[in-house]
Amino acid sequence: MKYLVARPWGGYERRMITLLSLSFGLVGLDRFIIMPLFPVIMRDLALDYQDLSMLSAILAFAWGGSALFMGAAIRVLGTKKLLVLSITLLSLLAGASALITSLVGLVLLRALMGVCEGAFTPVSIIVTDEVSQPCRRGLNLGIQQALFPIIGLCLGPLLAGVLLEVFGSWRAVFAIISLPGLLVAWYLYKTYQPTRAPSTASIAHTSRSQWRTALSSGNVRLNIALMLCILTCQFVLCALLPSYLTDILHLSNFSMAMIISAIGLGGFFGQLVIPGLSDQLGRKPVVSICFMISALLVGLLIISPPLPWLLFLQLFFLSFINFSLICITVGPLTSESVPPSLLATATGLVVGCGEILGGGVAPVVAGYIAMTWGLTAILFLALAGSLTGGLLSLWLKEANPLFNGLKDYAPLSARLTLEDK
Repeated sequence: MKYLVARPWGGYERRMITLLSLSFGLVGLDRFIIMPLFPVIMRDLALDYQDLSMLSAILAFAWGGSALFMGAAIRVLGTKKLLVLSITLLSLLAGASALITSLVGLVLLRALMGVCEGAFTPVSIIVTDEVSQPCRRGLNLGIQQALFPIIGLCLGPLLAGVLLEVFGSWRAVFAIISLPGLLVAWYLYKTYQPTRAPSTASIAHTSRSQWRTALSSGNVRLNIALMLCILTCQFVLCALLPSYLTDILHLSNFSMAMIISAIGLGGFFGQLVIPGLSDQLGRKPVVSICFMISALLVGLLIISPPLPWLLFLQLFFLSFINFSLICITVGPLTSESVPPSLLATATGLVVGCGEILGGGVAPVVAGYIAMTWGLTAILFLALAGSLTGGLLSLWLKEANPLFNGLKDYAPLSARLTLEDK
């Protein structure tokens, strides 16, 4: 069995992590920028708030469904083609939103965007793991995913407001935001050097067998359950907390917007810190402690008085923890649980199932709970997610080889082989 030589630490690793981080930030921008633009779109296309919920749900389900099959797609196309193609098509589709004239067209377009985002997410995680030295695997995964919340949830609404003010049209906003993605796709094409060529093995047989094998490996099944818990907490708050702040705590729209911006800020800084700590302290203890802190913060949110500065801090640190948990779970906890030949399949399963259940089903359940028992009840659903995740994390197997007794702690580029056995 011949091994490829690992690339040394240097400019290539830094350039790739930067490009992958920018790419994922633009994915967040394309996903969430419709929300601040929706009041204007709603008037032009005669839509309502139920339509907004449907647009969010269809993208989440398409994202998750696409991610499930990325293992087979990577084996056929290879990581480079899929990486560049997905971000290119996503940017073009975001720009095409400027041409939409009906709800049906917008739903179809958002579904296609979800497919591209679902393709990009697992392959970007795999490539980040591939180009990273092992002592920086968690840190690099955190950097790679850090721009998603800061650009998508924090800077995106501000950018939308400025562009809408300057150009006076939501269609112009969509056309403009497509340009950076095309530029980043070109730089990825010029920079990325895959470690091996795609396999031409049969997809139909391989997908089924690799799914079964991946699900029985390491922490993969547990990671799927953890993702459901994390996203139940985070996405429920993203979807319904604005209404809770204005309708239950009676805060102004301006105060609500300032508080909600803490989601993007907290997620950004958390992913720069916590995944790197898991490199030094081990994955399992960091994940377990983070779930405990998350549950504590949701509990404090339930009893918090309507003080904007206090709510901002609570939401900041809650997102600081939750986005870090997402990063560690889909990243090193998964990649260090399976051999390289199963990495694409395992990552796709964790990302896909988590997105479908946590990003699609959980907000729908939260909406039913809010309609039945009131908006305050959604906070108890978020609390249940964090508490359940904390209990499940006790059954994790330590994935960081520095802490589980394994001496061979090679980066993925060194573990990949020219021929699978």
